[in-house]
Amino acid sequence: MLFDTVTILRDLIAFATVSTDSNLEMIGYLARRLEAAGARVEVMQDPTGAKANLWATLGPQTDGGIVLSGHTDVVPVEGQPWTSDPFTLTERDGRLFGRGSCDMKGFIAACLTAAPYLAKRITDRPLHFAFTHDEETGCIGAGHLIAALRDRDTRPALAIIGEPTEMRIIEGHKGCYEYSTEFTGLAGHGSSPDSGVNAVEYATRYIARLLALREQLKARTPLGSRFQPPWTTINVGSLHGGVAHNVIADHAHVEWEMRPVVTADADFVKADLAGFTTDLLLPAMRAVDPGTGIVTTTIGEVAGLEPMQANAARDLVADLTGANGADVVPFGTEAGLFQSLGIDVVVCGPGSIEQAHKADEFLELHQLQACLDMLSRLGDRL
Repeated sequence: MLFDTVTILRDLIAFATVSTDSNLEMIGYLARRLEAAGARVEVMQDPTGAKANLWATLGPQTDGGIVLSGHTDVVPVEGQPWTSDPFTLTERDGRLFGRGSCDMKGFIAACLTAAPYLAKRITDRPLHFAFTHDEETGCIGAGHLIAALRDRDTRPALAIIGEPTEMRIIEGHKGCYEYSTEFTGLAGHGSSPDSGVNAVEYATRYIARLLALREQLKARTPLGSRFQPPWTTINVGSLHGGVAHNVIADHAHVEWEMRPVVTADADFVKADLAGFTTDLLLPAMRAVDPGTGIVTTTIGEVAGLEPMQANAARDLVADLTGANGADVVPFGTEAGLFQSLGIDVVVCGPGSIEQAHKADEFLELHQLQACLDMLSRLGDRL
């Protein structure tokens, strides 16, 4: 099975499914493979028609199924010092190099290899495959998929998200909320700062508020939080604005994110910023020019995965892998979206997150074999 999986992974890496580009060719490849294994396949295109999710089912169309899920998109390679073609699988020293090898086409390749075997083992409950688009840019595809699944009469019982965890069981992670805030000011000569509205200055006041909130969030750390750090974090990713030393900046752009431990923290931050903007910043700006403004755009609000005392997915994967215990991680996945369906979810897949998004991304062969072993044992539970 390992040789076949590497062959499939070579095909998958050759699809340059960077999030800015279409994933339809890869989705077509996955559909053909799963149909050949006997699955009922649905290709769900996004509103643009350039991207799609794939939902495939082996076995009966009933409640109680198991979902194996992964995303098809990868991050860009521009500017990274790769030592081999990132979209050609390169094998050396027991490692498989290529963009997406661990994040997360290795897991998808293992699922395709295992599908014909799993199809023969299924009896009374279905096995679903969910392969999504645009996870790297805000879990957009998974959001569409979950919305579609909510409208169905049948629901799966649990899901395994195959993100790279070195085959460790992950039962919780923080959410990931990303925003862009635009400041529109009034340009003027730098010698007369009071005659204009300096968008950069107001952006820095907004950033100062974010940093103050970051400190306040430490005092809201939930009792017994297992995350590192245990509180909700805020990060300011970039500030752009202005054109010259002697010109009042009429535009500024701030990109920032927060990673909430609990949804209440996100609500707290958003409510505070709304009041700060409406009651303090905007009145000061519009006292000079009513055409000024502040607009925040939500790039993505991806729910966290909440650790649950009872979790059938965790118990199943522990049985399949022999793992003792489960961990939490700071990075985000699509798991929280699946949990919002009311099903049990864990994250467990081959490879290390330390290799993801970097030049010379790789997946170790022994990790891929461990994933195949897990899926083989899953067949015994079907």
